[in-house]
Amino acid sequence: MAEALLGDYHVHSTFSDDAESTLAENLAAAATAGLRELRLTDHVRRATTWVPEFLAAVAAEPRDPSLAVFTGVEAKLLDATGAVDVPPRLVAGRGGPDAIVIGDHQFPGPEGPWSPAQTRAKLADGLSAADALDLLIVAGNRAMEHTANAQLAHWFSILPKVGLSEDDLGDDQLSAWAQTAARTGTLIEVNEKWGCPGPRAVRAALDAGARVVASTDSHSAATVGRYDRVAAILRDATSR
Repeated sequence: MAEALLGDYHVHSTFSDDAESTLAENLAAAATAGLRELRLTDHVRRATTWVPEFLAAVAAEPRDPSLAVFTGVEAKLLDATGAVDVPPRLVAGRGGPDAIVIGDHQFPGPEGPWSPAQTRAKLADGLSAADALDLLIVAGNRAMEHTANAQLAHWFSILPKVGLSEDDLGDDQLSAWAQTAARTGTLIEVNEKWGCPGPRAVRAALDAGARVVASTDSHSAATVGRYDRVAAILRDATSR
């Protein structure tokens, strides 16, 4: 999967309040890194109003003609129904961003998102790891089913924060997740910043026929297209 490393499908700009590089700086960095594909992605919430300005700004930026540039908005998974924290009526495509990039920033509880601390407390109070993992898998699958043109951002990054790991996921859980991604056309990004999903999950995604892409989750142009962890994950996932 060496060709995947020629893309960076999750790069933040100053449209996100925690990033430092402009759209122009990210585009220049992608060209310098020799990338062929770039998804410019910034954080949104339900109250966000600047998406049209973001899309117009991306469209107005000059870019290397050999670089395919896509847009995305990153929004968090909210609850077990698969709800995603995007502005009302925002739809990927048809004049909107090219993708909704769904992040597992908090744990999807039945009544709303649980913080890592809340999730650890529920596990300590008797919620089994298997049931917690089922919540996460079902919520993610529902989000993929409900969200057109979706991409999963740093999936399973929530697990170490709550005292669990990808090793705790059963083969059937990973298979259901991977098959849903393949059936819905959801992209699975392998994320440099968080080092996930790991080789076992990526292998399940590839076996199911899901598309896997690389991302740095860059918040600075200096890291656009620069891979170490992703390269190792992809190598391990495809070695038999």
